[in-house]
Amino acid sequence: MKFIFILIIGLTVNSIIAQTGVDSIEVYLIDAYVKPEPPHKFILSFFTSDISKSKVILDDRYEYVVSEKFSERHIADIELTGINFTDKIVYFIIVTEDKSGYQFTSEVFDFDLPYEPEIEGGSSIVQLCLFGSAIFLLPYPTLIIQEGKSFFSLTKEIPILSIRSKSLHYPSDYISLEYSFIFDADEKNILRAGYKHLFDLPPFEYLSPGVSIYTNFFGNTGIGIEAAAGLFTIVDTFTFYTRFRYNIKPGDATGNFYELSVGLYSSFFSFYLN
Repeated sequence: MKFIFILIIGLTVNSIIAQTGVDSIEVYLIDAYVKPEPPHKFILSFFTSDISKSKVILDDRYEYVVSEKFSERHIADIELTGINFTDKIVYFIIVTEDKSGYQFTSEVFDFDLPYEPEIEGGSSIVQLCLFGSAIFLLPYPTLIIQEGKSFFSLTKEIPILSIRSKSLHYPSDYISLEYSFIFDADEKNILRAGYKHLFDLPPFEYLSPGVSIYTNFFGNTGIGIEAAAGLFTIVDTFTFYTRFRYNIKPGDATGNFYELSVGLYSSFFSFYLN
């Protein structure tokens, strides 16, 4: 268990060290609008602080190459015919790549559609929301090991406050509340508040170290140190992850315990800060 924890933290630290000293490429947006007359075209132009290749990702779904060759000036003319958006405000990011192969993601930009987007398959959207809500409310299984004894637990974590990142996929940080019910244990109920930081580190969806405090409201209070890895996404909303956590009860080493769990992460119901 300790080896897994150390390995995940080591990978995260190595990633940070490897990127130290690499100057990021800044994006200076000039134009980002849609022509009002059909066929509707998205006009995009921007400068970069250094020569680079570039691409744009619209609505976190549609990806287009802007510059195949290295340049400081980037222009795109993208026809939107046949593309379905869910809102009149469309968010997009610009991804640049320098000569060394490093990729950089811009802040999140947006533009307005000069027409009402067509939302197809309304019933399927309702079904997806119902399915997503059901999945979101499901607790996930956890194996707890304490003093050589193993316990099974059901846990539910809810991200309540997230900080938006340059990536449209995941926040950079979030604060969560978590409740666990431990079967066959003397102390069955644990409430926890935690802070997590997410790193974009392929081939994982993310790596996330974190820290939390927990209590059962009857004298068992401690600190949890954890590391999680997002493995793959489900219906572009949930991320299946695995997590290892070591819990420390100050002043009583017999109260320390390990947790190994799997679950589905989603920040859909989280309140975002820019």
